[in-house]
Amino acid sequence: MIKSIVLDVGETIVRDDRYWASWADWLGVPRHTLSALVGAVVAQGRDNADAIRLLRPGIDLAAEYAAREAAGRGERIEEADLYPDVRPALAALREAGRRVVIAGNQTRRAAELLRALDLPADVVATSGEWGVAKPSPAFFARVVAEAQAEPHEIVYVGDHPANDVVPAKAGGLRAAHIRRGPWGYLWADDPVAAAADWRITTLTELTTIARE
Repeated sequence: MIKSIVLDVGETIVRDDRYWASWADWLGVPRHTLSALVGAVVAQGRDNADAIRLLRPGIDLAAEYAAREAAGRGERIEEADLYPDVRPALAALREAGRRVVIAGNQTRRAAELLRALDLPADVVATSGEWGVAKPSPAFFARVVAEAQAEPHEIVYVGDHPANDVVPAKAGGLRAAHIRRGPWGYLWADDPVAAAADWRITTLTELTTIARE
């Protein structure tokens, strides 16, 4: 029986449009340029932050992030950044008695912003708070602890096969790959994504999965 649903953040519940647009504006490059570079590094299986490094070789991302925050141009996550199926899907899961956890590779600030949205979730946390990130087994061990269930009773939902599907399965969890965002679409037919227990296109499909 599925007792807990754990969801990734970027391109699973939150659109990354604003995130990359804000970086392009900060760096003074056309938004399309950075967007295209993100697509290029994704296709190569690289860290998406490499898109910024291609524009500014040697950039100190942590220092740049702090400078943006100090300038009042830092991270923002608002209601409009959520995919439209997020609130109804999460609410339906909780109404069905499932524990809902949101946990992804984001900053401490992102966790604060997400909690401020008062989403229908029992726990909202990020790698920045935990001090460990996907695909580390330690991240998924923390997921299991927050989900308050046995690994096989937990479904981890994400768009990235290598960061979400593979390590979740390795940790004994079940996995749902969502065809959403650049990673979700690009790797949808990859054998790694096929290792997921379920392949979905909307979060509303999770209510059916939760009944299994």
